[in-house]
Amino acid sequence: MSQIVLNGEAARSSPTGKVLLAATQSEGYWRSVWQRLRADPVAMVCAAILLLLIFAAVLAPWITPADPFKTSMLKRLLPVGTSGYWLGTDELGRDMLSRLIYGGRLSLTMGIVPVALAFIVGTSIGVTAGFLGGKVNMAVMRTLDVFYAFPSVLLAVAISGAMGPGMSNSLMALTIVFIPQIARVAESVTTQVAKLDYIDAARMSGAGSLAIIRIQVLGNVLGPVFVYATGLISVCMILASGLSFLGLGVRPPEAEWGLMLNTLRSAIFNNPLVAALPGLMIFITSICFNLLADGVRSAMDLRK
Repeated sequence: MSQIVLNGEAARSSPTGKVLLAATQSEGYWRSVWQRLRADPVAMVCAAILLLLIFAAVLAPWITPADPFKTSMLKRLLPVGTSGYWLGTDELGRDMLSRLIYGGRLSLTMGIVPVALAFIVGTSIGVTAGFLGGKVNMAVMRTLDVFYAFPSVLLAVAISGAMGPGMSNSLMALTIVFIPQIARVAESVTTQVAKLDYIDAARMSGAGSLAIIRIQVLGNVLGPVFVYATGLISVCMILASGLSFLGLGVRPPEAEWGLMLNTLRSAIFNNPLVAALPGLMIFITSICFNLLADGVRSAMDLRK
């Protein structure tokens, strides 16, 4: 709320004063958010785990102990703790630790990239519809409601099935799934912001619509939408893993946690611990994204 009031005062001042006051306010606000987030041990632990997973995925070619694609039928389904194979081997004798590290590359990409693309497109659509209102809002939001009406899993499977398997098609399908959800949140927040007094003051001062959106609206909209989008990363990862599990996502012999679950399901009775490792990685990563998003949401709510 303090952010909105300060923006309102800036809208009534000169252009130079408006920019300086907005910059000062924004800097103080985000510093306060960071201090509150840093005081949340759960969010910090989750952030550390996610950073570790990201660094491991980026450095995979240099830190993996073995070739993740090298097969050996003599070393099939070795148990966890085997000498030279800390996390055992899969159904083709490939080192599980190496494949889990490499699998993080595709799994994190499939979770983050669609949400990032949907955030850009959905926020643009939602802010435009919410700010213009009227028939434009009605036409845009009712069109998006057609996609929003379908369950995310069903819509992702339908789009991926129509486009065919493959990583690029899965990325596009998941992006389409999340655009309506993010656009709805952006439109809802923008509609509330557009009714406030400082927006009217900005219009009366002669500011154009693009300037108002860029300076006055986005500063109050991007935060809530970003927090919501961060929470969708875990959902996106699970959907991407589900698509790979069904054969609609990443294809063999690529290492991806959902695909690894599919290929290891036949070994669930012979070596259940090894077969469960990809699912455990999906669970840990998803819960860390969820808890981190909750921590950011609480840190941004200065009323608490």
